[in-house]
Amino acid sequence: MTPLSRRGMLAGAAALAGTGAALSAGTTAAAADADAREAGDRGRGKAVVFRDVRPLGARKAVDLTVVDGRISDRPAPKGAEVVEGGGRVALPSLVDAHIHPDKTTWGGSWVTRKPASGIADYVAQDVELFKSQQRPVGERAYGLMAHAVTRGTRAMRAHADVAPAYDLAGLEGVAHARDRLRHALDVQIVAFPQHGVVRTPGTAELLEEAARSGLVDFIGGIDPISFDHAMDEQLDLVFGLADRHGVGVDIHLHDRDEKGTKVLRAIIDRTRALSLQGKVTVSHVFCLPNLSDGDLNTMAADLGELDISLTTVAPNESLVLPIARLNEHGVRVGLGSDGVRDAWSPFGNADMLHRTHILGWVTDVRLDEELTDCYRVGAHGGADVMGLRHADFAPGAPADFVLVRGEGIPQAIVDMPQRDLVVHGGRVVARDGELV
Repeated sequence: MTPLSRRGMLAGAAALAGTGAALSAGTTAAAADADAREAGDRGRGKAVVFRDVRPLGARKAVDLTVVDGRISDRPAPKGAEVVEGGGRVALPSLVDAHIHPDKTTWGGSWVTRKPASGIADYVAQDVELFKSQQRPVGERAYGLMAHAVTRGTRAMRAHADVAPAYDLAGLEGVAHARDRLRHALDVQIVAFPQHGVVRTPGTAELLEEAARSGLVDFIGGIDPISFDHAMDEQLDLVFGLADRHGVGVDIHLHDRDEKGTKVLRAIIDRTRALSLQGKVTVSHVFCLPNLSDGDLNTMAADLGELDISLTTVAPNESLVLPIARLNEHGVRVGLGSDGVRDAWSPFGNADMLHRTHILGWVTDVRLDEELTDCYRVGAHGGADVMGLRHADFAPGAPADFVLVRGEGIPQAIVDMPQRDLVVHGGRVVARDGELV
């Protein structure tokens, strides 16, 4: 087995940028639907000029014109609103491709956590925490998701637990928060069977109800072999729901050994059999970094052929995905926060600029182009996973960006400056860390 160098996982700024552009150009049906919904939420006929800003850290400041929520290369219409940028750097807003806002205690009292030795222990502690919270899921999720907006997150894929212990309370709470933040944040929701699909009776029925509800975009799954002990039964049920109800699939896969690769192969087979290309995501995928070069290339080629996307939360140097290698095969890879101050961990802040900082830290990067690659994964990789257009300041691109003080992307990743202004669809949605 050939070890993968940490820097090699993110090497090749030009190659990564080219892959992202190709993926953006080859828009899937899901991406087109998302783009249409996004356009519908942006104010028609509204023009705004963001004066004296430096897109991507350009040396010379320019006036950035936005019309109907999108970047324009035409002269600003008469009567356009003017927002002063003060020479700040304009950076694309980031995308959180994997987060669990229903579990959070964000904004509440400190929670003292107990020892846990595996998923079953964490699941039990999830239930205890849920029962102890005085604030409903919708309020807690809204607080965290609104905080993410103030830190420059334009979109997120939110996993909400569906289990007999909660019924659909987590799902409904996250959906409520999504509706409240519709003007500032694009959200996809996953019905996530954290307690297992097969091992916990009643979960399958709840997933069916969730799929019918119209609230979810994806049906989730979790470690079909090591946790559910029923690979075929879980995957057949999850993929069957997706096929019948026209939703996607997003499966947590934590196994680091041959169990993980066996599940990944089974996911590939079902995606092909049901023609679900472009509608399947596998999260974490800790088995991939351990593969030999040859096995990784083979697996990545199949993932790319079927447009199965992946997400990573960059937990450490041995478990972060080999992003550049996967991109070479056309595999979309996004970055996410995972859990934030929940029963599993006291850590997390839903700040995706901080997460790109972590990605750079654990992969041991130091060159400007390597740091820029980390930002691209957080901004454009997540957009690719969610089927959204890149917020890259090109004419027609979504006007989703942040204004910060500094010199450019590499410094911003290292220093993590305050997001002075957050713009979504051409509207200022946050200033100085607070929603407007």
